[in-house]
Amino acid sequence: MFRSVARSVAGKNLLRRGYATAVPERKVAVLGAAGGIGQPLALLMKLNPLVSQLALYDIANTPGVAADVSHINSRSEVAGYVGEEQLGKALEGCDVVIIPAGVPRKPGMTRDDLFNINAGIVKGLCSAIAKYCPNALVNMISNPVNSTVPIAAEVFKKAGTYDERKLFGVTTLDVVRAKTFYAGKAKVNVADVNVPVVGGHAGITILPLFSQATPKANLPEEDIKALTKRTQDGGTEVVEAKAGKGSATLSMAYAGAIFADACLKGLNGVPDVVECSFVQSTVTELPFFASKVRLGKNGVEEVLGLGPLSEYEKEGLESLKPELKSSIEKGIKFANQS
Repeated sequence: MFRSVARSVAGKNLLRRGYATAVPERKVAVLGAAGGIGQPLALLMKLNPLVSQLALYDIANTPGVAADVSHINSRSEVAGYVGEEQLGKALEGCDVVIIPAGVPRKPGMTRDDLFNINAGIVKGLCSAIAKYCPNALVNMISNPVNSTVPIAAEVFKKAGTYDERKLFGVTTLDVVRAKTFYAGKAKVNVADVNVPVVGGHAGITILPLFSQATPKANLPEEDIKALTKRTQDGGTEVVEAKAGKGSATLSMAYAGAIFADACLKGLNGVPDVVECSFVQSTVTELPFFASKVRLGKNGVEEVLGLGPLSEYEKEGLESLKPELKSSIEKGIKFANQS
């Protein structure tokens, strides 16, 4: 997406990027745009030539972020919104809403520790989405995604606006990590690598399917196990490396921008757009599950199956189900408390 930013920003060669010359008007909102993920995500979405309006919302500091980003000579017009009273205006007319809002994870903090704070934030934001842009595609980044996506679904159901095709848990960072780690171990060009990642978006619920990775490398099982563990613990690796002063914000912003770009391409009718995402699913007995999803003009066009799994992956799949089930149920319970 970003290799040809200079050309895109100049408004040239959109055809080379696979876009038609008449690019549709698309409004994108980033909720939590002044935070550690939100700011770099706002920058990356400003660079995306598919975005015509970029709405940046947070409870504080968004006017400054918007002013800064607005000076970049790319297509989209930028507006900053601050406080609940301006949330509706930020959301009106949105095609895609990206939600990185919430507090970051700190050393020693599990994703469950984040739950009570972030769940309340997500619930409020989704109530506003249901009111002001019920047809938008919603990209949920706020952790714990395994619970916040079910919370969003329940909020939309109560409002009568739920469309399972339009709610996504962004698990793209797990895919980005799996690709990077696999390429390093297999000694292949990372740009050529593809690795599906299924399940959820926390710890053992993250299941990279290295048996389906391309290009094929025939790595020994101990390497596959180590790569799986590193992918599952990628967030913790960054939290510890930042020594309590942050979490995976930059790589998450990149992953969020990649997934939002895929959603915009789908909306615009680009064929065969496939990404992994945590969505309502019948792939397993769980109501939500991350797997490959084909994106289109209505959001999810098709939830794809898991494909052939190795014995190690089959074991991993069964191991993750109880924890993922618990997280989903926790989200549903929270959403229905009041």
